[in-house]
Amino acid sequence: MMEYDQPLVWVVMLLMLFGMVMVYSASIALPDSPKYANYKTSYFLVRQAMFIGVSLVAGLMVFRIKIETWQKIAPYLFVGTLILLALVLIPGIGKGVNGAKRWLSFKVFNLQPSELMKLFIVLYAADYTVRKQAVMHKLTKGFLPMTLAVGVVGLLLLLEPDLGAFGVIVCIAMGILFLGGINGVWFGGIGATLVGIFSLVIILSPWRRERIFAYMNPWVEENALGKAYQLSHSLIAFGRGELFGVGLGGSVEKLHYLPEAHTDFLLAVIGEELGFAGVLVVVLLFYWLIKHAFEIGRQAIALDLTFAGLTAKGIGIWIGVQTFINMGVNLGLLPTKGLTLPLMSYGGSGLLINCVGLAILLRIDYENRVLMRGGRL
Repeated sequence: MMEYDQPLVWVVMLLMLFGMVMVYSASIALPDSPKYANYKTSYFLVRQAMFIGVSLVAGLMVFRIKIETWQKIAPYLFVGTLILLALVLIPGIGKGVNGAKRWLSFKVFNLQPSELMKLFIVLYAADYTVRKQAVMHKLTKGFLPMTLAVGVVGLLLLLEPDLGAFGVIVCIAMGILFLGGINGVWFGGIGATLVGIFSLVIILSPWRRERIFAYMNPWVEENALGKAYQLSHSLIAFGRGELFGVGLGGSVEKLHYLPEAHTDFLLAVIGEELGFAGVLVVVLLFYWLIKHAFEIGRQAIALDLTFAGLTAKGIGIWIGVQTFINMGVNLGLLPTKGLTLPLMSYGGSGLLINCVGLAILLRIDYENRVLMRGGRL
């Protein structure tokens, strides 16, 4: 047996390198605009390559940490990230971009605490489920404490505001609790409550409400030039790409028509330049990655490593939900949200945390293999 999961490593590397090529293609024309006039054409390519290098080094370091260590420190990581989410909201500390305060500036790079929370909610929810296994069917002792913890996270994220990250975190926590054997009645009840909360947040927020209505009919002139501007140009990009695309580097929409083409709407550039074939390759790679995460989790649970199994499946849920939302937004299946495509979109925080999470997944698989060979951890 191989000592580590080589296909998993190769798929992750392929997604990151493919993403780097497409980030370069999507951002090469940005220096023509006044906002990026002082940037070189290779600025985002070099930065993304640096992010990948740092992320791989961090992944190698994380791979050496035992899963039992992650279980011990999971609550402390969760509380520490809550503090970082609160610091983002303090004037003078949090950094704002386009009206949203989501970053902490460290000069060399900007840290987005919500990205950290996506990983640490996986670890915390898995640890919580293992610790509370005997009372998971009870409301007050099993379900309510976790609901309150996620509620605090949600409150801080909505103040930034970052509804997209909150949605991903809720899906992760609920998914792990469901896999951990939570009472079906409570799960259904809280699910319905969350739908009501999200609906209320949208109804009470005029700009969110306008975005929803614009998403439902993006081709009306008022919407196409307003709230649905990104969506309409994303759909135009996919339309131009047809089956095999216009060729790598040949995108027209990236020439200052499609905003944030190198981050949130990278898939639209892939669709335009490489067509349906290119998008299908990306979808299949993510499908394999998510399916493999669940297989690793199932194997861990079969070996009586419940925390490791729930963590592996939680990482699969995290990558799967965020990928689905990003692709859904690009394709017009979901309202526009500021969520990046994991491993591929430009950004340091997201890429780093994705690699750390997948390094933990790789460690879980490694420990499974050791135990199956009769070894000791």
